[in-house]
Amino acid sequence: MPAAPGLTRVLTRYADGRSELSLDPDLRVFVADLVRPYGLPLREDLLAEGVGHAYEEMAAGLLAEALGPDEPADVLIQAFDSPDVRPGAPTSLALSRSCAGTPTALALCDQGTAGAFAALRAALAYQRTGVARRAVVVLAEQTALHHLPPEPVTLPDRHCAVVLVCETLPDEELTVRQDSGTPFSSGASVAEEVRRQAKALGEEAAVLLAAGLDVPGLDAVRVPAGQPFTGLWSALADRLPGWRAERRPVLLADFDPRLGVLSTLTLRAGPPS
Repeated sequence: MPAAPGLTRVLTRYADGRSELSLDPDLRVFVADLVRPYGLPLREDLLAEGVGHAYEEMAAGLLAEALGPDEPADVLIQAFDSPDVRPGAPTSLALSRSCAGTPTALALCDQGTAGAFAALRAALAYQRTGVARRAVVVLAEQTALHHLPPEPVTLPDRHCAVVLVCETLPDEELTVRQDSGTPFSSGASVAEEVRRQAKALGEEAAVLLAAGLDVPGLDAVRVPAGQPFTGLWSALADRLPGWRAERRPVLLADFDPRLGVLSTLTLRAGPPS
């Protein structure tokens, strides 16, 4: 198998406390402008108290740990579901200045938990077309929502950032799939598709399921609830080195019921060199 885009590093970090930017008066102006067309009230208590964390502060140090000064990135894609507390310029642009190479910066949001997989799909597309030799995906979530939502939402228990580095590797096979529509209109059909993909990887496959995704009869690691956007990827960061050492194929799966999107990642490493 020729060299192909692969996942070389996955790092995760939790943050405590708050960012001083959560007390920036511009945050209130920004959130008020954001919700005004929808008539949603602000959380004046949170704005006055100063809660939440800035994604640049959470991820910049992690990026420096993931990539050395002699490892330039060509593209950086930030994905998030809960909003940042930093008003003003896009965080992805600020993060690109934390990377060698000053990569092209993009941001992706409003896709629920499917957003992390969509960001990886975009990164891999950049690599396969030859535009990027090294692509970086930054995932982040923080605990504060400074307005009342129109419907109940699940916020994370802790601030968390994850960095994924995609590089070309010999004999690597990394595939990201996202499916929606009638075939996945029920929990049973989602579980059937996850079982099918796990079976295709063989008996040695390591399977990692997001919180809330129930696949009866499948031997899998189930991520606990509490980090709806980053939890699956933090678990991958913890377990991938061991699975690589064991030469096990890997399947990640998540289903966003609000969007009706089943997202999966399969990773097959080549034989040891």
